[in-house]
Amino acid sequence: MTAPRLGFIGIGLMGEPMTHRLLKAGFSVTVFNRSPDKTQGVEAAGARVAASITQLVNEVDVILLCLANTGAVEEVVFGEGGVAEHSRVGQRLVDFSSSDPAATRDLASRLKAECGIPWIDAPVSGGVVGAESGSLAIMCGGEANDIEALRPLFEPLGSRITHMGPVGSGQVTKVCNQMIVGCNALVIAEMMALAEASGVDATRIPEALTGGFADSKPFQLLAPRMAAGDFDSPPWHVRTLLKDLDMAMAQSQRSASAVPMSALAAQLFRQHLSLGNAERDPATLIERYR
Repeated sequence: MTAPRLGFIGIGLMGEPMTHRLLKAGFSVTVFNRSPDKTQGVEAAGARVAASITQLVNEVDVILLCLANTGAVEEVVFGEGGVAEHSRVGQRLVDFSSSDPAATRDLASRLKAECGIPWIDAPVSGGVVGAESGSLAIMCGGEANDIEALRPLFEPLGSRITHMGPVGSGQVTKVCNQMIVGCNALVIAEMMALAEASGVDATRIPEALTGGFADSKPFQLLAPRMAAGDFDSPPWHVRTLLKDLDMAMAQSQRSASAVPMSALAAQLFRQHLSLGNAERDPATLIERYR
C-alpha cells in the first residue's frame, strides 16, 4: 500500500519535532506555517514547503493541524483560502491541537457536510520531549476505521494511541489530562516555595521525591527548573495551560460536572498571566509564592 502524502500545518514547538519524526519514518511531508522562517529546519530535513494552504491541500492525502487554539483551527480550515475551499473526498483531516470539544464537533460536522471529509481529533500529551522521542500519548476521537487507517502515521509520533470514541472525545480526554497537569503545576510551586521557606535545599527535592507517590512528569519537568530559577527556553507556556483550564471550565458547564480545583487553578494562572507571564514557563509560578 502506498504511504499517504502528508500535509502539516503549524510548525511550532510541537509541530516541528513531530514533522521531523514523520520525515524520519519515510513519509512525504509538505508543510505550511504562517511564519515561514519556522519551516527552515524541517525543509532542511526534507519537507516540502508550500507557499499557501491551497497548495498544501492540493498536494496531500492527509491534512495534519497543530495550532495554538480553537480559533486558529477554525481559521485555517474555514477561513479564506483555508482547507475547506480545496479539500476533496478521500482526504482526511487530523487535528493534533488542543481545541474545545464542542467546537471540534461542530467543525467536524461542517467539514463532513461541506466536503465529505472525516475529522479526527488527536490531541497529544508529552510535551516537546515526547514529540522529539516519539513517545507522545495520542488521544483520538473519530470513526474507528479512520483511526486504524491513520495508525501508521501515529506510530512514529506516539507510544500510546487510544481511540476514545466519536469526534470530540479526544479533546475531552485532553481537557481531563490538562486539569491534572494545571493543578499539579500549582501545587508543585507551592511545595517548592514551602521547602525553601522552611530551610530545605529545594534543589534536592526532585531527587528525594522521584519514584515516590508524588512523582510525575510535570514534577520532573517543573521542580528542577523552579529550584534553579531556570526559566529560559520554556518547553511550554503559561498561556497554553490557561487556555486548557478554561476549556475544562467550559466543558464542566456543558456536562453539569463540578471542577472546583481546576477553576481555582485557572484563576491563579490568569493572575500570573496578567502580570506579563503569558509566554513564560509555568515553572515561573513559583514566583507567586516566594
